[in-house]
Amino acid sequence: MISAVLVANRGEIARRVFRTARALGLSTVAVYSTADARMPYVDEADAGVHLPGNAPAETYLRADLIVAAALRAGADAVHPGYGFLSENAGFARAVIDAGLTWIGPPVDAISSMGSKIEAKKLMAAAGVPVLAELTPAEVSAADLPVLVKASTGGGGRGMRVVSRLEDLAGEIEAASAEALSAFGDGTVFCERYLASGRHVEVQVMADQHGTIWAVGERECSIQRRHQKVVEEAPSPLVERIPSMRPALFDAARKAAAAIGYVGAGTVEFLADENGNFYFLEMNTRLQVEHPVTEETTGLDLVELQFAVAAGEHLPPAPPQASGHAIEVRLYAEDPLNNWQPQTGVLQRFEVRGTSSPPGAGNVPQTLRVDAGVESGSEVSPYYDPMLAKVIAHGSSRTAVARRLAGVLERAAIHGVGTNRDLLAWILRHPAFLAGETDTAFFETYGVGAPVDADVVRVSALAAALADAAGRRTPVRVPSGWRNLPSQPQRKSYRCGDDVVEVEYRTTRDGLVVDGDVALISQDCERVVLEVDGVRRVFEVATYGGSTPASAGLVCVDSALGSVTLTPVGRFTDPAQQVAAGSLVAPMPGTVVRVGVQVGDVVTQGQPLVWLEAMKMEHLIAAPVDGVVGELKVTAGQQVEVGAVLAVVGEDA
Repeated sequence: MISAVLVANRGEIARRVFRTARALGLSTVAVYSTADARMPYVDEADAGVHLPGNAPAETYLRADLIVAAALRAGADAVHPGYGFLSENAGFARAVIDAGLTWIGPPVDAISSMGSKIEAKKLMAAAGVPVLAELTPAEVSAADLPVLVKASTGGGGRGMRVVSRLEDLAGEIEAASAEALSAFGDGTVFCERYLASGRHVEVQVMADQHGTIWAVGERECSIQRRHQKVVEEAPSPLVERIPSMRPALFDAARKAAAAIGYVGAGTVEFLADENGNFYFLEMNTRLQVEHPVTEETTGLDLVELQFAVAAGEHLPPAPPQASGHAIEVRLYAEDPLNNWQPQTGVLQRFEVRGTSSPPGAGNVPQTLRVDAGVESGSEVSPYYDPMLAKVIAHGSSRTAVARRLAGVLERAAIHGVGTNRDLLAWILRHPAFLAGETDTAFFETYGVGAPVDADVVRVSALAAALADAAGRRTPVRVPSGWRNLPSQPQRKSYRCGDDVVEVEYRTTRDGLVVDGDVALISQDCERVVLEVDGVRRVFEVATYGGSTPASAGLVCVDSALGSVTLTPVGRFTDPAQQVAAGSLVAPMPGTVVRVGVQVGDVVTQGQPLVWLEAMKMEHLIAAPVDGVVGELKVTAGQQVEVGAVLAVVGEDA
């Protein structure tokens, strides 16, 4: 009998497992790094054990510390979640050897699938279609493009697409280094790369008595950096080719049976538009996108994991799926700036929306938010940048996509940049609505567009008017009031790399806005403007700015879009200036490599420094042609956002 479970993970993963554990009457135990000490999941657990440090290698990847934590806290079971040690056979063995119940598949099954190289051989022998593996030494021009992949782990780390033979050696080295850092194993291999394939996967669930379910399929083709962004069930491709589903399910059951699988797992396939599919890998764990399967089947997959671990029987067949579900991953990143991760304090996190009455065919219409954060949470540079998953379910794929896009557009997410606008753009894109969702989606259609300049301008005006409303004197004279006509009030804001200046006048007759905008009402949090004859409401929130060195943030939400602004002071702070040609750190992180020395001649775009943050490697390139005049960092050094890494000038 299980009475208390430790979840060997963090964030939304831990919260998700805790939710089911509480419903089952189980006690919960969290483990947390120093950076995670104030995260919501820690407070939600019945007990918590600190893992000193921040880097995964010294915290969440330490099997010995996690097993010791479970024993110290009185847990009698361990759930690995997904990511970190969830597919580590050594960790599973250590849990079992300590006398604890392992909420996962058998150790041998994990080992069988732990190496993608060996897994492909097993699957081929079981009759599951596979893509041929290529050793790096045998790759020829005829094989290009190829995909370099880490043999262990997942999440897009340790992957590189190579289109030129001369790049192969360098990309193998980079992929191996990334895999070693993320998973502790630098083994990589190559396979033929299908640039525009479809990523389709089957959720399996198996008990200890020989019953194997193929619960349903999901499509996860829209990806960035080989990591999923949008997931849905059922697959639009499989819906279009009905004969494909029985073949997929049969292959998935064969894969599970071949390794004596028990528990929840996912068999992933790469498919083409004709319905041909090839085994990619088997994830011997729950997956990030499991909610879309839960929403369409009514199952609680975590509850089934507990039941199977306790030796219970599954029914002969899973329930039939109904309706359509779509999940989007909300990341703290800037898609328009090479997916650069964002860090900082999440001042406000509010996703508005509730369940709706049943739709066509009495299918429930639901909205679900699985979040690892809440208002006030700090997004650190140490872990994956995913903040939350937002999932919608209903009777029609098109209706679900549009409803989910509306929910995202109305969300209030302040303080940290996210991919929220990109997600809404995807869900409303004609190609997505038509089911054209291959892995080259972003390469084909781009990654959206910046907020329209006119929207930024009128949002900045609303911010300035809200600011003015909060600056009245004790006798209620508004800021900038003059008895006689005078110069307008001006205020400047930075939005991304651009600076926008707005102006208005305060007269005897009230506040006057020039141009095509008229003021209807204002206070320090809400401004109503008439823009080109259309009334618009702007919600304005201001954070920080209590000192001259901290300009703070102003977040403006309206039906036109959400705009984040930074007030520009009238005078430049000398402490914030850097020399021309300086390369500054775009985020906190660790310098993993420095590719130049002082005095080296470099060209614009040449890689100079490699920075690791949020489980990804980021390249810092020379901004101009020139000579490296200064190097401020060395490999292994921790840097803060804005730190100068190097200076490139015309001469040394």
